[in-house]
Amino acid sequence: MAQYCEDAANLLDVVGWDSCFVMGISFGGMVAQELAIRHPGRVKKLVLGCTSTGGAGGSSYPLHELQDMPLEEKIKFRMSKNDTRLNEQWQQDNPEKFQELFDKALETANFAKDDPGKAMGSRRQLEARAEHDTFDRVVDLTMPVLVCGGRYDGQAEPQVVENLAKRIPGAELAYFEGGHFFLAQDLAASQKITEFLLSE
Repeated sequence: MAQYCEDAANLLDVVGWDSCFVMGISFGGMVAQELAIRHPGRVKKLVLGCTSTGGAGGSSYPLHELQDMPLEEKIKFRMSKNDTRLNEQWQQDNPEKFQELFDKALETANFAKDDPGKAMGSRRQLEARAEHDTFDRVVDLTMPVLVCGGRYDGQAEPQVVENLAKRIPGAELAYFEGGHFFLAQDLAASQKITEFLLSE
């Protein structure tokens, strides 16, 4: 995770930004935590969405454990993890909508599937994610922080999102009507984040 953090810091160097607002969603939220911890002067404000501290604060779902699961089975399983409302019963009761969502997820999963760089990147991301633990370090963050989550997220469950917010001094916590993709499901999320970033 430290390497991903340094990639982000190096990108700031390349574009010539001494500091900026930082927003990290899911895995990006883990990288954003590392960036804020290792380079606090470069982060004016921090938004962390559907992510966790790992360690004693609780982790997001261990996706690395699904690597050997057949693709279609994995998509169905993750669908209910991304939004707990889309459980097996919902899938049976809403076959057309389920198929629509499944087909979109399958198309996304198959994009550039033969590119060795994609496979390597996915593997490294899962490895970094599995070792993520900022629980003992986020207590040192001093910039304004907004922590967000979806009420129906089974990947970064509301409790681990709350644990993250409680661990950061002065952090604000907000939940929205959605799952792991709450930003696309609840327009109030974008409004809240914008207001937070633009506030004095």
